[in-house]
Amino acid sequence: MDQGLAFLWTMGTTRTEGILAPSKEVDPAWHTFMLHSVEYTEWCRVNFGRFLHHRPNSKVRTRGLMVSVVDHIEKAGFEVDRRLWQMSAACNEPTCCGDGPCC
Repeated sequence: MDQGLAFLWTMGTTRTEGILAPSKEVDPAWHTFMLHSVEYTEWCRVNFGRFLHHRPNSKVRTRGLMVSVVDHIEKAGFEVDRRLWQMSAACNEPTCCGDGPCC
């Protein structure tokens, strides 16, 4: 869950909703938080002044995108568990590394 919160915080504070996407392993944390809709809505309002919408399959999860997401999260001051961000050697473009449409 910590990687999901780090991702959401980074996306919310850097206004990168249309640029970043969670990894397949981190996305369920976002889903879980959204199921607690009152708390999620309030957390978004208090921290970002707006609701962070989830747009499934809006991005192809390439290794390049995951590297960018990890860079943003680290720059925001969070520790990254690279195993959850598809950073292994087996995930190389043009291999599709997510559950969205492949390259």
